[in-house]
Amino acid sequence: MIRLGAAPLVPAQRTAAADPPPAAAPEPGPLPGRRVLAGPAARLRAAPLTLTLLAVLWAVGGATGSLAHGPSRGLLAQAGVGLPTLAEGRWWTPFTSLLWCSGLASYVSTSLLLLLVGPAAENRLGRRRTLLVLVGGQLAGTLLGTALVAAGSRAGEHWTHSVADQTAIGPVVGLFALAGVLGYRLTVLWRRRLHLLVVLVPLVMTLYVGHLQSVQRFAGALVGLGAGALLARGRWQLGPHRASHNETRVLVALCLVAAALGPLIASLYDNAAGPFNTFSELYFSQRLTPDEVADFCALSAHECARAHAVERIFDTPARLMAALFPALLLVLAEGLRRGLRLAWRITVATELLWAALLVWLFTETGTGSGDVVQYFVEALLLPLLTTGLLLTTRQRFGLRLPGALHGRLAALLGGAVLAASAAYAGLGLLASGQFEPGATFRGLVSGLPAQFLPPAYNDLLPDYPIAVGPLARLLETYCGLVFWVVALTALLVAFRRPAVHADAADAARARALLTAHGGGTLSFITTWDGNHYWFDEEGRAAVAYRVLSTVALTTGDPFGEPEARRRAVAGFARYCDARGWTPCFYSVTPETMAEAGQLGWRSLQVAEDTVVALPGLAFTGRKWQDIRTALNKAGKQGITAEWWAYRDAPLALRDQIRSISEEWVSEKGLPEMGFTLGGLEELDDPAVRLLIAVDGDRTVHGLTSWMPVYENGAPVGWTLDFMRRRSDGFRGVTEFLIASAALGFKEEGARFLSLSGAPLARSGQDAAPTGMQRMLDWMGRVLEPVYGFRSLLAFKAKFQPEYRPMFMAYPDPAALPSITRAIGKAYLPHLTAAQGVRLMRRLSS
Repeated sequence: MIRLGAAPLVPAQRTAAADPPPAAAPEPGPLPGRRVLAGPAARLRAAPLTLTLLAVLWAVGGATGSLAHGPSRGLLAQAGVGLPTLAEGRWWTPFTSLLWCSGLASYVSTSLLLLLVGPAAENRLGRRRTLLVLVGGQLAGTLLGTALVAAGSRAGEHWTHSVADQTAIGPVVGLFALAGVLGYRLTVLWRRRLHLLVVLVPLVMTLYVGHLQSVQRFAGALVGLGAGALLARGRWQLGPHRASHNETRVLVALCLVAAALGPLIASLYDNAAGPFNTFSELYFSQRLTPDEVADFCALSAHECARAHAVERIFDTPARLMAALFPALLLVLAEGLRRGLRLAWRITVATELLWAALLVWLFTETGTGSGDVVQYFVEALLLPLLTTGLLLTTRQRFGLRLPGALHGRLAALLGGAVLAASAAYAGLGLLASGQFEPGATFRGLVSGLPAQFLPPAYNDLLPDYPIAVGPLARLLETYCGLVFWVVALTALLVAFRRPAVHADAADAARARALLTAHGGGTLSFITTWDGNHYWFDEEGRAAVAYRVLSTVALTTGDPFGEPEARRRAVAGFARYCDARGWTPCFYSVTPETMAEAGQLGWRSLQVAEDTVVALPGLAFTGRKWQDIRTALNKAGKQGITAEWWAYRDAPLALRDQIRSISEEWVSEKGLPEMGFTLGGLEELDDPAVRLLIAVDGDRTVHGLTSWMPVYENGAPVGWTLDFMRRRSDGFRGVTEFLIASAALGFKEEGARFLSLSGAPLARSGQDAAPTGMQRMLDWMGRVLEPVYGFRSLLAFKAKFQPEYRPMFMAYPDPAALPSITRAIGKAYLPHLTAAQGVRLMRRLSS
């Protein structure tokens, strides 16, 4: 019996759910570690200048004994560059400073920077120009940096005067200049990011550490950027005015990260003297020295007790409070990266409060001496510059969290501060004898600010009871710490949660657009649950997507009117950019890939569609022998193919279908994959056609589902989605069902059927695949024993299909880790911990 259901539909790629006959095991490839190292090794072999410079650097360091403790004082005076050596006529020191570093840590970090910048520069600039820029940048940067220090010292600037007698050594000045020139040979995206890092890293070191070497490195970066601009005819790309919304947010967030990490970096130096380091202890609290504790104890017994209380904090988990402000700024930087208005407001408020605190400290000092005024002016520059940057770019941070999330966040933070305050004041009152002096409720309330602020602020707070007993110390240690852990975690979770709203009307509108104009062979999967929809301004094209973290992952190609589909790629990219998402077109055709390529995007092949033309299909000839055998055996065993709509099928058939599916899932021990791979839920659609193989006893041996491919309002092709077969059923049932479907669709006048794509499987190999493509090929081999993607592709070859590659197009290579995680979540959204362990065991075995 052949029973037609409603109009059909089919999605994308297929898992091993079909359990096709096992194919020959793939030939073992090179070990994963070798493949990972092959790319960097090849780049190093093509960079002889870099390897030579690296060898010379370490050889000279070893020969002069500079590796362990840096160059000796005598060698530094002869080879280092600074005001003292230049004043004594050692004109060669800007050149010789290239050959040594200041210690083992410096040798390692310099080598890593050289390996990172050198090969890329040799490839894009050439060896001669690379050497010229490196040496010239070292010469110009060291001289310019030293001249700036000399000018500041003569002008009476305290910071530059304190480092005027220093001597610096190391080739990093030239490397920063080389990186500045190299940036102009990169794409706009990476040029902008590299230039920002080239400026930010030495600038932060200059402002917080303030050593002569930091100033010279910053000068070298400026020399490199200037020289690169001249060579590139002024293509300056650092500023955010030409950047997209999303890129501007990234750049602003990087600036905030630099502001947060600067004091932490300076804390690693015993003699940091940068202008912004004047009050860095208010950003990052540092432990009191024994001399400082003695000074407090000389004042009074109460001050001595407070000093010892601060010291105790650094011996408990509460020492994390010392880095409270940097941690808060890093969390806020994540919110800024995502374009959230709430993060922008909190950041501006934080910077203004910081500036107000500095002004208050200045007024409290009661002195107007020149040095004090200079200190406070320099300290105020950072919050004022950060606030100015945020105000200038405020239009880029307009995304709002849902109102309900705002309410929950406010309730959580308010509840946490109330709970922590109540615990400190209430339990502290019960243990009042464990405070010095004895605690009263008023005294405990006055001590609340000290529980929520970093240790460095204790000196600025009024007197409060000092904990001396065990319970009191427990409250002092954990009340503020627990609140801030809860607060920062809640903010980070809120910032990372995308706000996407599903709309049933949009789903109906998208289906109507798909039916009227069609799309690719996988476009019907855009009708599945979990998708959201973007429409162009005229409503002639749409993109189905889902947001995972901040990655907007599309479900196949754009669909709608053919001309509008091409424009939809750029339109959807702008839509994602305005919301702080990273767009990724997944499982798309070469046409969509080409449109994305015009935007400067990268692409990778992630699957291969297999399409069978129907008009001339005839199972004749030797190459169709397996298909004819399956059809003949089915006839002899009384197996027939029946068309059904799943919702119209008898209950007995539906129960068998569910049982077959559950049997497959239980055998795998892993969940069914989703996203572009349909399951039982996707069968229950009136447009999907279900073909089942049953015998005379009404036993279901296997089934396939088919999705329509529309054109001008009618199906012109069909795509295979769901495949299952009974483990003890007719062995050739899958070939029988696909062949029966092909013959039936041919009689109806369909032009083609698609056997869908096999993820991470390709029929051919590129002549020179990229490193990422090789990694995907390796993943396909690793996942083969579990999901059988390659065996599935080999099985489909029996139907003599036309192979059509399917691609993933993405704008930013730096986002590949996030995109990979998003794809994994899309395919396995309900993967449990136990299933994850089983999966890893299967892969490792």
